[in-house]
Amino acid sequence: QVQLVESGGGLQQAGGSLRLSCAASGRSFGSFRMGWFRQALGKEREFVARISQSGFTDYVDSVKGRFTISRDNGRNTVSLQMNSLKPEDTATYYCAADSRLYGTEYDYWGQGTQVTVSS
Repeated sequence: QVQLVESGGGLQQAGGSLRLSCAASGRSFGSFRMGWFRQALGKEREFVARISQSGFTDYVDSVKGRFTISRDNGRNTVSLQMNSLKPEDTATYYCAADSRLYGTEYDYWGQGTQVTVSS
């Protein structure tokens, strides 16, 4: 079992930056794939970024060059650095974890943290 707790959300102006963090507790953090997802009001949840156990990263096209995902296995945390924020980045952001080496499914989810970007 893994528990995930996100932090770092808030209100930011367009063009600004925010850094989200996700603290994990439970089993060995290094053995998990980690991801960030977001869900805007009235829309479906969408993939934002992921980082594999080995550090491979991947992003949705809309955030490439602006967002950076990273992990610190010693501190059991995964972060999402968000720069050049746009109003369309407004959403609840969720951290996710999965112990399988490959795939797009995630078994463990945090409660989410709200990000609001004003124009």
